[in-house]
Amino acid sequence: MGADVHEDGNSGRPGAEFDATESGVDQEFLSLERELTVFLRRARASSGEMARAVHPDLEPAAYGLLARLEECGQQRATELAAYIGVGKATMSRQLRALEELGLVAREPDPADGRAWLIHLTDEGRTNFRHVRDARRATYVRQLAGWDRAEVAELARLLHQLNAGAEG
Repeated sequence: MGADVHEDGNSGRPGAEFDATESGVDQEFLSLERELTVFLRRARASSGEMARAVHPDLEPAAYGLLARLEECGQQRATELAAYIGVGKATMSRQLRALEELGLVAREPDPADGRAWLIHLTDEGRTNFRHVRDARRATYVRQLAGWDRAEVAELARLLHQLNAGAEG
């Protein structure tokens, strides 16, 4: 005896929604996965280029730390680690490297003498902004044919995707 199959191609058993692709039910998710894979591959390559533009010895993964510090101002290492989604040891290593490159500095947290606040140095801020502005100009060129409402909608949907990944 076969399992009952609902109109949507789902047999009703747990997890069946994931094997319904043969009937075309999940084509949207297959398309999403394919497009995100291409997007992420390109983003990784771009991240490396942007990191090297900030400083030739900057690791691509550390670029996001500079972006967060530029956006939010000084933060504790634990806040940065939580936002980026890495452990304390990884964050310490990345911050130490950024500090050695002269892109960030630490100062004692006045609210807790045991903690440190990390902030961009003048050099870090200047280099980061130069690269960010160049990247933004690239986006403007690439999306020149898009309506501003479409760009805003893409930004909104990406924010929604990122917020969902945080939770």
